Amino acid sequence: MLENTKCECGHQNPPDTALCESCGKPLGTEALTDGPLEMRYDGVARRSQKSNPNLLDRIWSFFSSVKVAVVLIVITLIAAIFGTILPQENAFINFDPSWYEEHYGLAGKIYYMLGFSRTYESWWFITLLVMIGASLVICSLDRVVPLYRALNKQQVRKHIQFLTRQRVTYAADLEDDDAEWMRKLAEQFRKRRFRVRVEDNALLAEKNRFSRWGPYINHVGLIIFLLAVLARAIPGWQLDEYVGVREGEIAHIPETNYYVKNLDFEVEFYSDDELPERLKGTLRPKRFVTKAELYVCEANCGSTALEPVLRKVKEHDIVVNDPLEYKGLKLYQFDYDTTPRLKTIRPVLVDLKSGETYGPFELSILEPEPEYELGPYRLKLITRFLDFTVNADGVPGNKSSQPNAPAFLFLIEGPDLPEGGETFFYFPIPTDRERFGQDLINGELAERFDFRVTDMAHVEFLGDVSYLNVRVDRALPYIFAGAFISLIGLVMGFYWQHRRVWLRIDDGRLTLGAHTNKNWYGLRSEVAAALRSAGLEADPKSLDNGGKRR
Repeated sequence: MLENTKCECGHQNPPDTALCESCGKPLGTEALTDGPLEMRYDGVARRSQKSNPNLLDRIWSFFSSVKVAVVLIVITLIAAIFGTILPQENAFINFDPSWYEEHYGLAGKIYYMLGFSRTYESWWFITLLVMIGASLVICSLDRVVPLYRALNKQQVRKHIQFLTRQRVTYAADLEDDDAEWMRKLAEQFRKRRFRVRVEDNALLAEKNRFSRWGPYINHVGLIIFLLAVLARAIPGWQLDEYVGVREGEIAHIPETNYYVKNLDFEVEFYSDDELPERLKGTLRPKRFVTKAELYVCEANCGSTALEPVLRKVKEHDIVVNDPLEYKGLKLYQFDYDTTPRLKTIRPVLVDLKSGETYGPFELSILEPEPEYELGPYRLKLITRFLDFTVNADGVPGNKSSQPNAPAFLFLIEGPDLPEGGETFFYFPIPTDRERFGQDLINGELAERFDFRVTDMAHVEFLGDVSYLNVRVDRALPYIFAGAFISLIGLVMGFYWQHRRVWLRIDDGRLTLGAHTNKNWYGLRSEVAAALRSAGLEADPKSLDNGGKRR
């Protein structure tokens, strides 16, 4: 059954309208109450306040609730706090899941298992952001459309009940000509920068209407901000990675079509004279710089069989806080490693029983040959470790991808050896040989053979490693734009108030009602001043009609 919402003035209002959109007469439950009117959105019907909502209306009502939005924001803030308790995974150059347990024990292990180590990239955190965004959009649409309709259809002459049930009211009998009083009152409100409309012995004075859009402009800015944050999940929009590049080498920048070459790395340390007493005798970097070249891949990109075709696009000396920048890509100087690491050595194979030596042969730490011929003996490479370690279950493995403790497992074939040869572990660094027990691992074969470096001039070391922080953030301009728009909305809403004054004169009787969205004391004072200037006695306190409703 259709609800009859036609007002006595003849205007047909939508269902659930509290005040007639034309004359302002109270309708429905609002007509049954006393005291100041509910003036929020001028009583226009909102979808979230339907009397008989369906499922879609209930969902709409849920997300349009300011309380729900506040709860979502609080939950998101608490979740964000959890993400700051321990370092996030993306803060590490080489991430090891066991790091949390090693440094923080059981609490660190639980923190990692619950996914807090990737808080800001987790599905549940992104879901919270999406829900906040949905709440902002629905809150805005649920309110801005009725508000626009209410303000756009404002009538000058309002129902007498509309005027007498405002929070600021005034009534008086006039002795002179009604038109003259209307002229004087209109003049006084214009002097106070009100926009005045006069129709049929009624007046509407209004100013600062734009301030009503402040909260919604704020919402628009926040929506742009959230969309920009979520856009970081789009491939190519956001990147925060680390890449290590040795001197003289080229490295691929992850998730991009770019390569970076480390032409040279330099580090300058503070002298003892420049350091405080407690730091004297320690190495403290004063300045470190990577002379870098940036290349873009034009062909064979991502191919493991073919060399990529590269074109140099920029050259720059990367210093801390002075990155290499190119089309939104930024390479920051993050860290360095000057630890000496072997590149190539030239050992000889020594027969300990006969004293004979065979070789030398060039052994590359990073790219060793699969076989080596040494006189009557043949070495076959079984496996290689860059950073040798023994796991908890006793199985050899790599501790990292850096050549900190290289180790080679060879199969030695030749005279006086069993058919199929025997295995031999070789640690090029003497301290590693003692630390891991090379002779103990090789057993009886250690009494027969050994590898020795007879000429240190043939030992080459790898260049210094420069660690660069790679950043791409195409969403950042939109984040700043959203924040700026939001700030504009906040300023509009905080520093201006929408003030409206309605009055009508009926046979020498003046009736006035006024409304503002905030600062009622200022409105009462302004209306009282206008009335006094027009020749009517009015005290600001006497205009207060009481009540807490807006």
